[in-house]
Amino acid sequence: MLFPFYFDPTFIILIPAILLALYAQTKVQTTYARYMRVPARSGITGAEAARELLRQNGLYDVRVEQVRGRLTDHYDPRSKTLRLSPEVYNSSSLAALGIAAHEAGHALQHADEYTPLRLRNAIVPIASIGSQLAFPLLLIGLLLDSLNLITIGVAAFSLAVLFQLITLPVEYNASSRAIAALEAGGMIYREEVQPTRNVLSAAALTYVAATIMAVMQLLRLLLISGLLGGRRRD
Repeated sequence: MLFPFYFDPTFIILIPAILLALYAQTKVQTTYARYMRVPARSGITGAEAARELLRQNGLYDVRVEQVRGRLTDHYDPRSKTLRLSPEVYNSSSLAALGIAAHEAGHALQHADEYTPLRLRNAIVPIASIGSQLAFPLLLIGLLLDSLNLITIGVAAFSLAVLFQLITLPVEYNASSRAIAALEAGGMIYREEVQPTRNVLSAAALTYVAATIMAVMQLLRLLLISGLLGGRRRD
């Protein structure tokens, strides 16, 4: 019964998603490295850009901190903390400004109660549990030939897919806010807009790839379980 999970023909539907994910990772790394070497004419650092964007929008209760690692930048809505990796925090490159402004965009979304962000934050716990339980439940369901367990397993994984789908508008909206705010605030000039957008577009591609992978994996689970096409009966 373990055979279908590792060597069944349905695995082929994941190959395009896997290739896209590999391309997205390569794209974000190369684009990030390229524009980390291009200084912004304004000369401000990522940390300064983030703080200025927060100040301009009246968000004085959001802290900007440095966090270890590379490309570990994120906004934590629970503590209202914007954390930037050392490269982004201290650099005045176009890549650093774009990433810092993107994370500030998430803080703005949080302050504005942006609906997709609220939905994403709300389903994080159940999506995390669902992704962890999905495969064990599906495996046990197949071993026991239990339609109920199989259905619950697939439904649990669907929560993870839903999380990925909601993440897309959240990320694209944060990037749009970032570019507009940087240009309006004079932190990047007109000729620097497209390079900065290239950095954020490359990063967004990783979320697109993750979403496609999740959808294809859900389709594969439906095929394996026999729920797609109504092959299973009570």
